[in-house]
Amino acid sequence: MGQTAHVSADVWTSVTTVVSALSLAAWLWLLLAQGFFWRTDVRLPRRAEPDGWPAVCAVVPARDEAAVLAASLPSLLAQDYPGRAEVFLVDDGSTDGTGDLARDLSRRHGGLPLTVASPGEPPAGWTGKLWAVRHGIALAGAREPEYLLLTDADIAHSPDSLRRLVAAARTGGYDVVSQMARLRVESAWERLVVPAFVYFFAQLYPFRRIGRRGTRTAAAAGGCVLLRADAAERARIPDAIRHAVIDDVALARAVKDSGGGVWLGLADGVDSVRPYPRLGDLWRMVSRSAYAQLRHNPLLLAGTVAGLVLVYLVPPAAVAAGVAAGSAATAACGAGAWLVMAGTYLPMLRYYRQPPWLAPLLPFTAFLYLLMTVDSAVQHYRGRGAAWKGRTYTRPGAVPDEG
Repeated sequence: MGQTAHVSADVWTSVTTVVSALSLAAWLWLLLAQGFFWRTDVRLPRRAEPDGWPAVCAVVPARDEAAVLAASLPSLLAQDYPGRAEVFLVDDGSTDGTGDLARDLSRRHGGLPLTVASPGEPPAGWTGKLWAVRHGIALAGAREPEYLLLTDADIAHSPDSLRRLVAAARTGGYDVVSQMARLRVESAWERLVVPAFVYFFAQLYPFRRIGRRGTRTAAAAGGCVLLRADAAERARIPDAIRHAVIDDVALARAVKDSGGGVWLGLADGVDSVRPYPRLGDLWRMVSRSAYAQLRHNPLLLAGTVAGLVLVYLVPPAAVAAGVAAGSAATAACGAGAWLVMAGTYLPMLRYYRQPPWLAPLLPFTAFLYLLMTVDSAVQHYRGRGAAWKGRTYTRPGAVPDEG
C-alpha cells in the first residue's frame, strides 16, 4: 500500500508540474503575442488641428441618472470646441427627474445648446440604450453633423475632450475614435476590481490590434465614442445592433466590418463619475453582460472557466502544491507564471494610481470574475439575465427580427 501511495504521489506531482508549466507557457504567450495588451501607452494622440472643425452632435442616453448628472453633464456642455456642436440628452423613461435636472443644469451652466427628448419605451428587439441612441441620432440628423459623439450620462469630459477626439479622427482617418473612460477607484472593492476589469478587457481586445487596419479585432468603450455620421449610416448604426447588450463592441465590429477604421485607447480627461462602492454593485455591473459576451454559449462558458483557472488560479495553487510536495519544478513554474501575471498588471495599476502590492492579488480578483461569469449564465437561464435599471433583455433571436 505504501508503494501505491508513493506512485500516486509521483503521478500527482507530475500532473501538477505539467499543468503549472502549461500555465507558465500561456503567460509567456500572453506577454509576447497578445498585442502587448498589458501596456497602457495607447492614448489619444496629440494631433495637429485640422484645417476646419466639423459639426458635432453629442447624444447622451440617460435612464435614472439624476444622482450623477450634475457631475457629468456640465462638463460636456462646457466643451471648448471651435466648431458647431450641440448636445441631445435622450431621457429613456427615467423616474427620478433626469430630464428636468438636465434642463436645469443647462440653464444654470450655459455652454453648448441642449435638447432633452424622450423616445418612449423601446419596442421588442431593442435595448433601451440603443433605442434612445437611435432617437438621438434621428434628432441630430436635422443638424447634418459630420460626427456624432455617443457618451454616457455618467461621463465627465475635460474641456478639450471633444476637440482632441475630432482632431484624432480627422487627421488619423478613423471612423470611430473611442476612449475607455477612467473608472472611479475610491472604495476598497473598486481598487481591487476596477483596474482588473480594464486589464481583462484589454487582454480580450488588445488596443493595438483594434487600431490596425486589416485586423478583425474590434471594440469600443461605450462611454466615449466619436462616430463619423456617414460611417454610422453605412454600418446601419444603431439598427444593425439594436439587441446588443454589449453595444460598444457591437458598434465597433459593425463599423469595421463595413470597411471603417476604429481606434480605442485609455482615456486622459474622460472619467466615469458613477460609484460602485460595494462588491454587489460591481458584481451586477459585470454579471449583467458577461454571459452575453460569451454569446450565451455553454461551451464558451466552460472554455472560459477552464481558461481562467489555468491562467489565473493555477499559478498560486502550483506554488503551494510544489512547496507542499517538495517539487521545485512545480513551484518554479507556478512562481514564474505568477510573476509574469503580476508584472503585466503593474502598468494598469499605475494608470489607476494604485499601489503595486495589489498586483499579486490578481488571482483572487480573477476568481471573483469567474464567479460573476458563472452567475451571469445562471441568471440568464433563470430568465433574469442582462437585467439593468428595471429592464431584462431577452437573448438575441428570441424576438422577431424587424429587418
